[in-house]
Amino acid sequence: MSFLTQRLLLSQLLCLFLLSCSSQTALPRLTSEAVILAFGDSLTYGSGARAEEAYPAVLERLTGHRVVNAGVPGEVTEDGVKRLPDILDELQPELLILCHGGNDLIRKRGEEQAAANLRSMILEARQRGIAVLLIAVPKPGILLSSPDFYASIAEQMHVPIEAEVLAEVLSSRSLKSDTIHPNSGGYRQLAEAVFRLMQESGAL
Repeated sequence: MSFLTQRLLLSQLLCLFLLSCSSQTALPRLTSEAVILAFGDSLTYGSGARAEEAYPAVLERLTGHRVVNAGVPGEVTEDGVKRLPDILDELQPELLILCHGGNDLIRKRGEEQAAANLRSMILEARQRGIAVLLIAVPKPGILLSSPDFYASIAEQMHVPIEAEVLAEVLSSRSLKSDTIHPNSGGYRQLAEAVFRLMQESGAL
C-alpha cells in the first residue's frame, strides 16, 4: 500500500469517526415554539440565588425559548423517576435538560442506582420523542470531578453531556453561595455552558 493510499484511507477513517461522534451527540433543532424542561434538584431550582438568576431563567434569556424550571431541592433520583412522567406529559417539551444525582452522591445512596435512575428518566423522555441533554454533577470531595457513570450513560445512550462546568463552578469560591450551590455568577456560567452545548449539538 502506497503512502498516498495510506493517507487517503486514514483521512476517510477520521471523517467516519468524526461523523460517528457528531451523530452520537446531535440534537434535533428546536422549533420556534419549543418548550425546554430543566429537570433536577436544587442546582436546577437555583438555591443560593434569586429565581431570575437560576440557570433555567438565564438559559431562557440566552435561547429565546421558554425554559421551565422543574428543580426540587433535596430530591434524589429515585423521586425524580416518579415525578418526571407527569411533567413530561403536561408540558410536552422538545428538550429535557437533566441535571440530577447530586443528592444521591451526597447521601451515598449508591452510584449504580443513581445511574439506573438517570437512564430510566432518559428513557421516559425518549419514549415520548423528547430529546435529552445531560449535565454531570460532581462527587463531593477535595478535588471535584464527575463520577464516570455520567459519561458512560452519555456514550451508551447517545446523549450530549456537559461534564465539566459544575465541577469548575463548585471548585471556585467566587462562584459559590455555599459549599454545594453556585451563586448568580456560577449559575450564569452553567447556563452559558449549556447554551454552547445546545448550539454545538444542533438544537439552536
